[in-house]
Amino acid sequence: MSTVTEGLDGRVRAALATVADPEIRRPITELDMVRSVDIEDAEDAEGGARVTVGIDLTVAGCPMKGTLVADVTAATEAVEGVASAHVELGVMTPEQRASLRSRLRGGSGDPVIPFAQPGSLTKVFAVASGKGGVGKSSVTANLAVAMAAEGLNVGVVDADIYGFSIPRMLGVDRQPTRVDSMLLPPIAHGVKVVSIGMFVPAGQAVVWRGPMLHRALEQFLADVFWGDLDVLLLDLPPGTGDIAISVAQLLPSSEILVVTTPQEAAAEVAERAGSIATQTSQGLLGVVENMSWLEQPDGTRLELFGSGGGARVAERLSGTVGRDVPLLGQVPLDLALREGGDTGTPVVLTDPESPGAQVLRDVARRLAGVRRGLAGMQLGVTPVSGPS
Repeated sequence: MSTVTEGLDGRVRAALATVADPEIRRPITELDMVRSVDIEDAEDAEGGARVTVGIDLTVAGCPMKGTLVADVTAATEAVEGVASAHVELGVMTPEQRASLRSRLRGGSGDPVIPFAQPGSLTKVFAVASGKGGVGKSSVTANLAVAMAAEGLNVGVVDADIYGFSIPRMLGVDRQPTRVDSMLLPPIAHGVKVVSIGMFVPAGQAVVWRGPMLHRALEQFLADVFWGDLDVLLLDLPPGTGDIAISVAQLLPSSEILVVTTPQEAAAEVAERAGSIATQTSQGLLGVVENMSWLEQPDGTRLELFGSGGGARVAERLSGTVGRDVPLLGQVPLDLALREGGDTGTPVVLTDPESPGAQVLRDVARRLAGVRRGLAGMQLGVTPVSGPS
């Protein structure tokens, strides 16, 4: 072995340990994806060696294999003593995939809802509204992306099975990668996303009853590998139906964020959506008022949908639950916000200083600072018996 290639295998493998799988977001060495490192001594050829790295993909049709090849190539060629790098792709065996699933699930091959386990530190926020058309999904998408931009690990479950819109709003146009029974969610703008809209042909309606809705939500939470999330947002359907009840059952520590418009009629319905917390023992985070006003060229505000709805919902819910439920923000009508939802890049990224984006970013920061509830958590307290 030449002096150039001596110890090169170890240096290359150390460099590969810095490459994360773009979907699982863990080092490929930790996931046992590095099959081989072959070094061809070429000391007289530009003073380095030719390295071939064998990588086993989780599935043959991995949609992110181009990114993975580029990352592995760049990491390998950055190692001193490497003149060039080549990546040879293979596919994991069924046994390897089974081992991977077990490793990702903490040693158990059976799916569980990680956010419902004692000791989970993930904050779970259920974004609710009393009726449709108040911008609940726009608020969800922008809050998720704003939190991710602050460095948090964020996931979004589009739980609005009938009226899903999160894939479009976050620009997701592909299905999750399936590793046997485990799903790896697509990542958009740093946010992991799953929605029934990823599995339904364009224009096709979902016609399901309660038990199927519950099962779909359960699969989104348990069968998807979410990894270590700081925050999970659920975009709920309007009202207080099956999904809202299922969220309370499957995620008892989740907290509700109510979205309304200033209109009195909308505020009355939104109050009902928030008051479900009194029956499910969930927490109430607060209220976001959307479409609060339209800023005029002269600086005045045109209140197209009236005023005060968000404040009234917050006040009434505070009385209902017996503690302060704050009005977290008032989001003005903003053309950039609507455009971001249509193009798949939320306004908090495209125009972060716009009026709507500033309010949403402030709400995101406030939610990020909320302490995780104690429901379902192990507190590490051991009862001590008194003197006999």
